[in-house]
Amino acid sequence: MSKRGKALILIGDGLGDWPVAALGDRTPLEAAQRPNMNRLAAEGVSGIMDPIAPGVRAGSDTAHLAMLGYDPFEVYTGRGPFEAMGIGLDVRQGDVAFRCNFATVDDHLTVIDRRAGRIEHGTDQLAAALNGMVIEDVTVLFKESVAHRAGMILRGPGLGDKVTDADPHNEGLQVPEVTGADEPSRKTARVLNEFVRRSYQILRDHPVNAKRASEGLNPANIALPRGAGYAPHLGSFEEHTHLTSACIVEVGLVKGIGRYLSMDVIDVPGATGGLDTDVMAIGSAVIEALQTHDFVLCNVKGPDVAGHDNNPSAKVEIIERIDQMLGMILQDIPPETYIVVTGDHSTPCAYMDHSGDPVPLVLWGPGVRVDDVTDFGERTAAKGGMGRIRGKDILMILTGFLGVQEKFGA
Repeated sequence: MSKRGKALILIGDGLGDWPVAALGDRTPLEAAQRPNMNRLAAEGVSGIMDPIAPGVRAGSDTAHLAMLGYDPFEVYTGRGPFEAMGIGLDVRQGDVAFRCNFATVDDHLTVIDRRAGRIEHGTDQLAAALNGMVIEDVTVLFKESVAHRAGMILRGPGLGDKVTDADPHNEGLQVPEVTGADEPSRKTARVLNEFVRRSYQILRDHPVNAKRASEGLNPANIALPRGAGYAPHLGSFEEHTHLTSACIVEVGLVKGIGRYLSMDVIDVPGATGGLDTDVMAIGSAVIEALQTHDFVLCNVKGPDVAGHDNNPSAKVEIIERIDQMLGMILQDIPPETYIVVTGDHSTPCAYMDHSGDPVPLVLWGPGVRVDDVTDFGERTAAKGGMGRIRGKDILMILTGFLGVQEKFGA
């Protein structure tokens, strides 16, 4: 096999949405000025994509696994290991890993704010206060991630990962008792319940939270673990595809997936994972990575943040900035480059969470069968020549164009 060109998958995290009355019954994507995405639509082939399957509300982790060619129903063990590895924790065989939120609770452990006011500063100090805790014969390894997010590992004998979350997933509810489905998991549940209790005792009077209270901000006074899982064994992306690869993303979760797959994970100064992220710095990193790698995965988190916050105007603005970044990339890409622009899931502003709606997708590059779509949006893309595909189809389509796919049959 001989490689023919390079490929970029550019993901607007949570890109898809529902029509918004304040935007003239258009989605934020439809309302945004997006000349470069429209150029790709006019010169490429469009479609819509179910990240996992029709109607399935995809997580960012399962969606990215699918788009990288792995069936999440076969390989997914939970979000925790990816989150932990993505932020630099040393995940080892036998560890149980978790994704965590710093959150705000009242004296009765009722959740007031699951994201602690989207805290941006001081989480390293809060994490240090929890790291190294020993419960029974289990050591807690805890590290901050982006904003209110963190990762945690439980390391000790006889642990299971079949446990419920300590996060109730909605404000106004009490922190639930964690339960386990088997004896090893019941041990994990005991440790988690004690950890949550101690985290509240330690963090409620922490100097970082005293300062936040004096400024009228919600304190990050508890840590809530969720998404338990063992580290999966996936092999490397290059072994899987015969492509050298780079991963340019903003949040620890997807960085962790990249590291599990032995992709080159490139950190970009100014890539905050929020609405203030430096998209042009991300674009410059993509351009540079395409010079030295066959395949680049890039994710910009901002549309998902705006969707969770029910902020359609902010979602329009970040989509427009991603489009400007795409324009810069198009000016300086290697010959024979294929570009896919899509989302990893829909995060409708009115829903404020991931939905089961498909996301728009466009494929641009030499040899694609150009269709009649000239406008990139949820409804227009549905009319495109690619039809309706699943996330795991994307890599198969790209490897066919790149000449690294084995023929199925004689």
